[in-house]
Amino acid sequence: MKFTFIKSALVTFTVFLFSSFQSIAVDMHGVMCGGEIRPMDQSVVDQFMADNPGVNVTMEAVPWGTCQDKVINLAIAGDPVSFSYVGSRTLKGLAENGHIVAVDIPDSQKAMYQPGILDTVSYKGDIWGYPHAFSTKALFMNCGLIEQAGLACEGPQSWDELYSMAEAVKNNTSAAGIGLTGKDFDNTMHQFLNYLYSNGGQVIDPATNEITLNSSNTVETLEFYAKLANVSQEGPLAWERSQLTELFNDEQIAMYINGPWGAGQHKEELNVKTVRIPAGPNGSQGTLLITDSVAVFNGTGHEDMASALVAKLTSGDAQYDLDTGWGLTPIMQYPQIGKVAPYNTDYWMMFIDAIGDGGPEPLFVDYKAFQSVMNSMIQGAILGEGDPADLVAEAAEELEEYK
Repeated sequence: MKFTFIKSALVTFTVFLFSSFQSIAVDMHGVMCGGEIRPMDQSVVDQFMADNPGVNVTMEAVPWGTCQDKVINLAIAGDPVSFSYVGSRTLKGLAENGHIVAVDIPDSQKAMYQPGILDTVSYKGDIWGYPHAFSTKALFMNCGLIEQAGLACEGPQSWDELYSMAEAVKNNTSAAGIGLTGKDFDNTMHQFLNYLYSNGGQVIDPATNEITLNSSNTVETLEFYAKLANVSQEGPLAWERSQLTELFNDEQIAMYINGPWGAGQHKEELNVKTVRIPAGPNGSQGTLLITDSVAVFNGTGHEDMASALVAKLTSGDAQYDLDTGWGLTPIMQYPQIGKVAPYNTDYWMMFIDAIGDGGPEPLFVDYKAFQSVMNSMIQGAILGEGDPADLVAEAAEELEEYK
């Protein structure tokens, strides 16, 4: 009798606690980078609030240029947002400083990702962000200019073939052979990494945290990148990738590297061919794998609730809407949920097939310092301010401080 009473009391107390938890007001603040909150994201948020009475979610769109700095500074100040879109390059520093929590992605969702995606957001055996925006890169070619230079518009398979094609365009047309980034901007480093991964190179070993930049592969890549300045547009240090798109549309350059969204940015009248990035002397047709994530911040008291919402924002129809709307390499294997188009074309398969030959954006605790070191190395080579081998060795030594 006494046991029955105690058991009944415990059940009543448990139900009371659960009901109280359900009714506790939870205010979450989510940040997405860009000019606006996408309607699909807002619909997911609205449904989540309807399914969880007492939960209120405020979504904020922050411009790209200030988005990451804002959420990082709020975390440092002890006033973290609940979750935010971030570049995966920030994850290592955020994790090391205790600003974000490792996420437990269900096995069913893990199985949906393209092979290798989760490796790009992992550190010390944990996953630190829900993958959300992913891209591989390719070489875009203006066939009109290339044929005007007396060449067939066939994709170069090697760096030598790429250079010869660019040189022919430079010598026989009014256009430059290839677009080259050198501006003090993240995509200068990114463009260089496309070539480095095409030559079997690496910046840091994610398994051991060892700086591996100082190699013959990197030296060869830096030499070639600087050599391309001979057949590129004038003054590559003044240019970043989005500006190269404008030069390509104006037929001032015959080739440049861009992501799959490039097809939607080019003038319809151009005869454009898209091919894999050519292989270096010691590699294959590689590419940089960039994975932006949605990270869950630590210290809010509702990390589990935030994770539950972010899992919905980064899967299923919501993720498919982002990938197709932004023209991204599909982050998930969408045929598994019955979505085939538009990724069942040769164009898209080229970007998807490149994943297996790609390398991740290197993770550093101080990603801004990492970017600065890499860009200084690249710019120094373009300007002829040092021997490439010395520039690589110096950069590798500097990176030790920021890993």
